[in-house]
Parts: sequence; structure tokens; C-alpha cells
Amino acid sequence: MPVTPSSLGRDEERRLAATLFNHVWDLMEKPDRGAADDDEMVHGAHASRYHWGVVGEPVHWARGEWQCSRVYTVLGRFEPALHHAGRCLALAVQYDLGPFDVGTAHEALARCYRIVGDAAKVAEHVALGQAEAAGITDADDRAILDADLTSLT
Repeated sequence: MPVTPSSLGRDEERRLAATLFNHVWDLMEKPDRGAADDDEMVHGAHASRYHWGVVGEPVHWARGEWQCSRVYTVLGRFEPALHHAGRCLALAVQYDLGPFDVGTAHEALARCYRIVGDAAKVAEHVALGQAEAAGITDADDRAILDADLTSLT
């Protein structure tokens, strides 16, 4: 990924990227989220992804794309959700990030297709995600992916 000039130090950049990522997750789970929160969620996800693009590794880029996709699925916005889920999968494959990240990319794609009611595509990507989950050796990572995939069936 191209590195852009920033007046922040690398440690500050990393802290900001992670803090924004976690803040966006909190907003997604907020029960009484309003329109301003939705806007903040979109901007925060993109800001986190931007900062990971400056100081992160391919795994951060892929997970940032996954979060952008997830935000857009929460908001019911198919096209940007699909774009970012596709970027997530492309990065996970290109950089051989392993079954967790490839699996979560398929989970993101399944979630996108659920927005438009394409049950065949949802099932296809859930199955691909489950196949990747079978190769995850870390029990916690596998549980996370399994729970996300189960929520789609």
C-alpha cells in the first residue's frame, strides 16, 4: 500500500488506527444508534483503514476493508459493502493471510448478499467461509468466524 505523509509518529498512527477500529465496533453495537452515529461509523471505519494503510501490514489492510464492509452491511448499503468485502478477500488471498482472514472475507461477502436477498450467494460464501474455518488452528479465531457464519444461516 502506498504510504502517505503524516505528521503523526508511527506509534501514534498505530494507536489512532486501532482506537478508531474499536470505536467503530462500539458504534455498530450501540442499541440506540442515530443518524449522526451512522455517519461517524462510516467516517471512523474509513479513517481507521486509512491509518492502517500508512503504518499497518497486509493483515491490517484486509481487516480494515472487512470493517468498512461490515459498517455498510449494518447500514444496508450493498454496493459499498460489496466493494470493501471484495477488497478484503483480494488482500487476504494476495498476501496469503490464512484461513481466518480468507474466511472472514467470505463471511463479509455473504453478509453483503443477504442485504439484497441473494440466498444462493449467501449460502455459497457461508460454505466457503466454513471451509476456511476448518483450517483455523486457533480456537478463539475459529469460534469468532464460526459465530459470524452461523449468524448468517
